[in-house]
Amino acid sequence: MSEEPTLPRIRPEIAALPAYRQGRQASADAFKLSSNENPNEPLPGVIEAVAAAGAFNRYPDATAARLRERLGARYGLSPEEVHIGAGSVSVLAQLLLATSGPGDEVVYAWRSFEAYPSLVAVTGATSVQVPLTADARHDLPAMAAAVTDRTRVVIVCSPNNPTGPTVGYDEFVALVDAVPSDVLIVLDEAYAEFVTDPAAVEGGRVRAVLERPNVVVLRTFSKAYGLAGLRVGYAVGHTHVLDAARSTAIPLSVTAAAEAAALASLDAESELLHRVSVIAARRDRLVERLREVGWDVPDAQGNFVWLAAGERTLEIAAAFEEAGLIVRPFAGDGIRISIGEEESLDRVVEVARAVAPR
Repeated sequence: MSEEPTLPRIRPEIAALPAYRQGRQASADAFKLSSNENPNEPLPGVIEAVAAAGAFNRYPDATAARLRERLGARYGLSPEEVHIGAGSVSVLAQLLLATSGPGDEVVYAWRSFEAYPSLVAVTGATSVQVPLTADARHDLPAMAAAVTDRTRVVIVCSPNNPTGPTVGYDEFVALVDAVPSDVLIVLDEAYAEFVTDPAAVEGGRVRAVLERPNVVVLRTFSKAYGLAGLRVGYAVGHTHVLDAARSTAIPLSVTAAAEAAALASLDAESELLHRVSVIAARRDRLVERLREVGWDVPDAQGNFVWLAAGERTLEIAAAFEEAGLIVRPFAGDGIRISIGEEESLDRVVEVARAVAPR
């Protein structure tokens, strides 16, 4: 009889973590509306830039210097105030590793981006989840009240993934004023380009936000720019904080192809703005139609909408899948539906009408 081998010891909190659950892939005749991807092809010049990025047998520039310089100029910052990572989520992981460990706490709204609990657990810190308001928004006063002398980071997701509403500029500044200056505040703006609400905080261009040394703003090229498959995102903030993040980063994780694609995407600004406006208008029309058929859809400011399906979530998600619509269910809470092709809207509304709350 063979004996079971002795396996390496794994930290219990890591062994208990579920793996990140990617949105399901779609068959050829289905619409994939589960991963908040951009349904459009890359912007003009991107494929050519990737092809010209250089030989794959050579390492990329570990600092992504050209992209940092370009983004620094865009926001009126030095290159040292910009940090590039393999998607904004990797930069967030680096910031958490740089600031938080066993005995520390990280405060964020819930439900919010599903990676937050796992990223915090990996550091050994403790998550402090503050419930959303009844209209699916961040409760910033409650988040400020949750800060203790153990808090190292407060994460604010605007627009909130998966529910959709933004955080207002004035209320964000009030949060920053209420939180001790030695606590890092991360403004996660992965969907900022889709925001049409003029009252929303917009950290990338609001100097009053960026001038706070304890505020870091995250952005990504995965969503509006359509580079989800190349993994490139960035942070802007104080050099002291970003240097700490750089110290925890896996070296050479941003490829030359990703940097070249990001630079080419920035060159296609006018086309980007047009595409974003089309998706935002499509989103607004979908929200209106879903409300007409009986769903109380929160204010949607990303490239997705939220159906608060509660205990019926998995049942309703199955109905969408049967109709050839791959959506993202969060069991017990609701369903996130990405804004995809124009042709998907009628089918989404048809299923939503059939399963609407009675």
